[in-house]
Amino acid sequence: MESFTGLAFAAAFIVIILAAAVKVVQEYERGVIFRLGRLQGPKGPGIFFIIPIVDKMVKVDLRVITLDIPSQEAITRDNVTVRVNAVAYFRVVDPSDAIVQVEDYERATWQIAQTSLRSVLGQSDLDELLIHRDEINQKLQQIIDEQTEPWGIKVSIVEVKDVELPDTMKRAMARQAEAEREKRAKIIHAEGEYGAAQQLQDAAGVISGQPAALQLRYLQTLTEIAVEKNSTIIFPVPIDFFKAFTHVSTDEAEGAD
Repeated sequence: MESFTGLAFAAAFIVIILAAAVKVVQEYERGVIFRLGRLQGPKGPGIFFIIPIVDKMVKVDLRVITLDIPSQEAITRDNVTVRVNAVAYFRVVDPSDAIVQVEDYERATWQIAQTSLRSVLGQSDLDELLIHRDEINQKLQQIIDEQTEPWGIKVSIVEVKDVELPDTMKRAMARQAEAEREKRAKIIHAEGEYGAAQQLQDAAGVISGQPAALQLRYLQTLTEIAVEKNSTIIFPVPIDFFKAFTHVSTDEAEGAD
């Protein structure tokens, strides 16, 4: 009986040791092994064995992590107060450095992202932030990636999401946009007037060379106005209109002579 109990305890002890020795990590994970406090390196994915009590394993997720950067209030280079939030995507490329070099790599990356966002905003104008946002995103990604590289972190994308402006600045920008639209409208109108003047000048040159053309144009205008029969038309008659009849009479008189 005592021997059976001893075998049961031995079997239970072996099962516990095996359970502690066998480790399984997923395809997207790595197990960083420490043996008596010394780094042994990452292992996985799949199944592997460690020495119970002597070895300690820390799992590290290698998938891309989405990091929300909360709204940061900053003053741009042209002295405009704005609130900007962003999102960053990063992943662990060196599990050993992510565990050994920094206490909490996610929180550290989050803090670096916040301070870098405020720094980049302070070095940029408002127009650059609104128009050239791709350049701002690229600069942020480069700065954050350089600072987190010693921790085994790779920052792949940083995107500025929303830019909140003061109400006074919104009203000023609305007035500026309205002035720009009025400017374009006046320019287009002036270009139309200039083109019409050029066409009228060309038409006047043609009519001046052919006096009969003026009479034909005059008669065509009368025909168009005569459609409205319920109105009285007072139309000025140009002097050139009578010159044509004068020439005709003179020619007839000369022919009779």
